[in-house]
Amino acid sequence: MSESAFSLPDDPDTVRRALVEWYEADHRGFPWRETTDPYEILVSEVMSQQTQLERVVEAFDGFVERWPDAERLAAADRSAVVGFWSDHSLGYNNRARYLHEAAGQVTTEFDGEFPETPDELQELQGVGPYTANAVASFAFNNGNAVVDTNVKRVLHRAFDVPDDDDIFADAAGELMPAGESRTWNNAIMELGGVACTKTPACDDAECPWRAWCDAYATGDFSAPDVPTQSPFEGSRRQFRGRVVRILGEYDELALPELGPRVRVDYTADGEHGREWLRELLADLEDDGLVVVDTDGETTVRLQR
Repeated sequence: MSESAFSLPDDPDTVRRALVEWYEADHRGFPWRETTDPYEILVSEVMSQQTQLERVVEAFDGFVERWPDAERLAAADRSAVVGFWSDHSLGYNNRARYLHEAAGQVTTEFDGEFPETPDELQELQGVGPYTANAVASFAFNNGNAVVDTNVKRVLHRAFDVPDDDDIFADAAGELMPAGESRTWNNAIMELGGVACTKTPACDDAECPWRAWCDAYATGDFSAPDVPTQSPFEGSRRQFRGRVVRILGEYDELALPELGPRVRVDYTADGEHGREWLRELLADLEDDGLVVVDTDGETTVRLQR
């Protein structure tokens, strides 16, 4: 990292204190912010991947009530977990499968005790660097600086940090106070979520960094491009979820029986017909969610 890559304030302790005091005075209440249980935090992090928080809040309580710990999730029928995921429109169903498998790893490979460091947490199925760091931070106060889209936007605007992942990570790490990853990461993510949004609400949200913020001083609130999730309605994700939900109600269905239940406009030789459905099922089969039997008439069932 070059000396000119970014410029933090001359008095970083004052900046840090201002953010933490702002966060502790008032912040959004999410159920996963009220716990340090690594299982519940992992569930919330996996649910939150490219899914609106409102949808996550609705699903989270129901999920942990039904499967309150890793042992009971590991013992659950995977199709039930995937069905819950689909019913609550939580995005790609393979995330539910990975979460189920990770619970099994915690139970069998780690003797029921969650690993505590980012590196160890990445040994769990489907847990990448970001999720591992978030769980380490929020469950064990043992993580590095979290860098998500909100944090990038904050750092870019406030301290003119260039749009480069490595430089963002350096700046976030330099700014985070040592040994305070739980509070700090929650606070800076909250700042990006309620004050330094795409359309900034600096004064209305009483942003604590206005005195140091380059964007606030110059009026230039440009920020790195924010990836947008493709619409869920009418997407392959929606129809994949619908297949899983329908198969959860039947032991097995032949393609002519399954197709019209997935789409009302299904016709065997139409645009959204037999070939379209086969491609959808191939994706689900690759993810280990369904079994397609091509002996005789093609039939489909959930992978148990």
